[in-house]
Amino acid sequence: MQPTSRDFARGCGRPVQRAPGGDRQADRPRERANHDVDEALEYCLEEASDEVALGFIDALEKGYTHISRHPASGSTRYSVELNLPGLRSWPVRRFPHIVFHVEATDRVDVWRVLHGTRDIPEWMQGPGRE
Repeated sequence: MQPTSRDFARGCGRPVQRAPGGDRQADRPRERANHDVDEALEYCLEEASDEVALGFIDALEKGYTHISRHPASGSTRYSVELNLPGLRSWPVRRFPHIVFHVEATDRVDVWRVLHGTRDIPEWMQGPGRE
């Protein structure tokens, strides 16, 4: 049976192991971010292979782990451009996707996971912005 994007996406946003002394909760991908991941996985499965989809999930989970441990890392370019204080972006290694996140008091909210060639300001401000 061929795995679906939902099978792969179940791993995204699961609790991440914290460094000793870490007090943050796991990342909390918003519904739009999960939808973005589903779309990316469907594309990988249709146009490439299961291995590419698994590689995307692995790279995404590593990115989620990094921003969980270091939420102030990442570019603030779109924060300034979109006038969204606290918005940061982190690239997904080996893939053309960008994770957009905001640090909250006790967690990191993942807003979107977008392909880097999209019109980012339009996608961030368009329908579905939470």
